Order: sequence, then structure tokens, then C-alpha cells
Amino acid sequence: MLIRPFVQHDLARLTELTIETFRPFYEDYFRPLVGEVVFANQHGNWRDDYREQVADLHAPSRHKYVAVAETEDAIVGYVAWTLDPARRNGTVTHLATSAEHRRHHTGTALCEHAFGEMRALGAEVVEIGTGGDPFHAPARALYEKLGCIQLPVAVYYRRL
Repeated sequence: MLIRPFVQHDLARLTELTIETFRPFYEDYFRPLVGEVVFANQHGNWRDDYREQVADLHAPSRHKYVAVAETEDAIVGYVAWTLDPARRNGTVTHLATSAEHRRHHTGTALCEHAFGEMRALGAEVVEIGTGGDPFHAPARALYEKLGCIQLPVAVYYRRL
């Protein structure tokens, strides 16, 4: 597996990979949990939201970066991060791996790559967020394995 910087040609695959990765969360977990009204209000256009977000992830002039993991024939994952040079702080904003490459250290390699890049740019602290639900349990396990400390947070929704 090779980890390399993002190039514009990667955009379509990264967008597709993001939608593939997070579809089970939005459709199989979040929608049934909160109901149609809250779902539509909060994430009813989640696919389009990702199409916009992923297109804006890589902008080095704005301290936004993406690295791509690829095998001989395909992109198998990516990590996106931002840097706040004044605060010496980095944030991993997106991490996605293809289903067939999960549990094979792809996410670990991508995070460690991003951490190294952030460190080289002067960051002293990194932040990574994820959900507390069952879908995101593998991400929490990965971040804890990487030495991250979980901050308990609660978010509540209610239909009015």
C-alpha cells in the first residue's frame, strides 16, 4: 500500500468511498434512531453534503490536506486534516477506508501519516472526532490504539 498526496483526479473516487463508508451509519442507524423529521432536518441530504465537503477537503493554501492510500489497482482509503498553525493544532476531519481494507491497518497507517505531516508542519496536538454509536466503535478503538483520549460528549435531538 502506498500513501501519497491527493491529486484532483482522486476526487470522484474519494467522494464515492465516503458515501459507501458512511451510508450504513446514516441509513441503517441514524435514520431509524431519530425518525424521518429529525433525519431530514439534520442529514436528509447527507450524500450531497459529502459531495460538497470532499471537494473542499484539499486546499493547502488554507491549511487543508488529504492523503490517499492506494494499492496497485485502486484507492482503498484516505485521511483529511486541517492545521491551525497559530495554535499548533491539527484536526483529522475525515477518515475512510474501503470495506475490504478495514481491519488491515489501513486506517492506522493513514492516521499515522497525517500525524507525521501535522508534526512536520508544527502541530503539537491533534483532535479526532467520531460517534459514540455502534457503527463508530471501530473508529473509537483505532483512535484509542493510537493513544488518543476520548472526551465524553452528548448530543441530543428532539422533534419540535
